Amino acid sequence: MTQQTLVMGAVAYAPKVVTIWEGFKAWFREHGLEFDFILYSNYERQVEAQFDGTLHLAWNSPLAWVRAERIARARGLTVSAPVMRDTDQDLSSVLVVRQNGATNLSGLSGRMVGFGAIDSPQATLIPLDHLRKAGLVAGRHFAARRFDVLGGKHGDHIGGERDAAQALMAGEIDAAWMIDGNYLAFANEGLLPSGTTRILTRTALFDHCNFTVSPGAPADLIARFTDLLLGMSWDDPAVRPLLELEGLRAWRPGRTSGYAALARAVDDEGFYDAEGNIIAADYRY
Repeated sequence: MTQQTLVMGAVAYAPKVVTIWEGFKAWFREHGLEFDFILYSNYERQVEAQFDGTLHLAWNSPLAWVRAERIARARGLTVSAPVMRDTDQDLSSVLVVRQNGATNLSGLSGRMVGFGAIDSPQATLIPLDHLRKAGLVAGRHFAARRFDVLGGKHGDHIGGERDAAQALMAGEIDAAWMIDGNYLAFANEGLLPSGTTRILTRTALFDHCNFTVSPGAPADLIARFTDLLLGMSWDDPAVRPLLELEGLRAWRPGRTSGYAALARAVDDEGFYDAEGNIIAADYRY
């Protein structure tokens, strides 16, 4: 890895990831930034590569950000999040029930609640924090059923949420957590037909992915990368296909204020420790 090339990590949660970053690689080079990327099968390996000199930055899930920040702090280092998508800000997850299901959270007592994968911020960890704040703890007040799909991908796929939605409609569970965008998508595609379900509760707003800069990354390359992204315009026909593939209309300056609920859940559920070590016993990636 030379200092002339900015090297980024990304997790290959779907085949389109290759198309996305090959497109960005060509665009960056056209604008004077030598750029390359390394694909990982999971976020845990990617975060670790941010501390061994392999990566200058990584396209990280919110859970990967929490781990990177903890590892950095424990080592007396810092990481930063200069850029995120407009679609990464102010999201929420919803707990969906059938029309004849529970009418309030107390109605979940003794019921089966469906979650996404063990490492899904939006369909497992943040929802568990939301319920805990309402006085409901899994295994004590309600039964929890996880729909584990592609461990290590941090819920970037929708498989676990889709499986939970299907189980809800089949009557196998009494409620299912999913990010609000997937609830709309499942309704539109007929998985959750109109009029058959409703939202029982909704989490507070949270943020999703960000570009996480590794400790010691070359400041000039990071500044150029950031300026190029923030300067992308939806109205530019050369840019729009890239933005569409990556699911945004505009890049925004990064922020880390939207990860508090996730950080609490990581502690409460024993996922990472304060130094970023993985302590979830049944986590496989």
